[in-house]
Amino acid sequence: MENVALELENEGTVSAMKLSDGRQEVLKRIREYECAGRFDEDVENDPKAPELKPDQVDYLCKKLSSKIGRTIANAIGDRYFLRLMKKQTLIIDGVTGTEHLSALKNGAIITCNHFSPFDNYVVFHGIRKHLPKKYLYKVIREGNYTNFPGLYGYLFRHCNTLPLSRNRRTMMNFMSATNTLLKNGECILIYPEQGMWWNYRKPRPFKVGGFKMAYRANVPVLPTFITMTDDTRLDGDGYPIQRMTLHIMQPIYPETALGEKLGAEKMKDEAYALCKEKYEEVYGIPLTYTCDMKENLGEVL
Repeated sequence: MENVALELENEGTVSAMKLSDGRQEVLKRIREYECAGRFDEDVENDPKAPELKPDQVDYLCKKLSSKIGRTIANAIGDRYFLRLMKKQTLIIDGVTGTEHLSALKNGAIITCNHFSPFDNYVVFHGIRKHLPKKYLYKVIREGNYTNFPGLYGYLFRHCNTLPLSRNRRTMMNFMSATNTLLKNGECILIYPEQGMWWNYRKPRPFKVGGFKMAYRANVPVLPTFITMTDDTRLDGDGYPIQRMTLHIMQPIYPETALGEKLGAEKMKDEAYALCKEKYEEVYGIPLTYTCDMKENLGEVL
């Protein structure tokens, strides 16, 4: 494929850069989807994922084999990511807003923008000392659980992950398990934007599902937002390694008088507004999208 001079407005200094063909395709697709308002759709060329059946996942880690797998996977994962940090291929410049972490003491939903396979570890690294229990649970997409081989596949299946599924019975188990975990004081990380948009710096409109989870369990939502700057070194795709800062914002508590539908929507809108505000504060620019998004945003916000 011919190298493309990429002009991603407000997305860092990546113009006229020789990127791998695969990443060029992804960045072009991000621009197209942003312009069309397709904010929740995947942009990666992932193969079709097998359907996750109820007997393939132990959400609450009740089986001995699940407990052993979790212990091994968390130890491997922690060493792996700490090694990346030591090599500075994963760079965490800092954490702001740690005064808000007291909201985690009785369980919470944590939200984060999704732009990298590593962003969940950035969140975990920033909050781990304040987690009321040992683990941070992560909601992941079905394909990450069923499709990945090797080390990543093992981590996706065992590091306290809560996979979504197209299977109705599996999703019933998912909803029951997440409610149990939250009521037991656990913390769950969700990506309300849904699909990962590689190195995308803007917040995308949120889906309401995770906020319904918080509302049903009567726990707060703790919004976080990761901002990035370009390092001088390039990654294996020819893109600047991203230096990340985790921003923790004030918690949002359910208003029980509103009812689930209105209450969850209100929490969602407040969380998105905080991320938008943080984006504009850190980058010093208003949040705008590539095309005139008025009609599309009216549908998804």
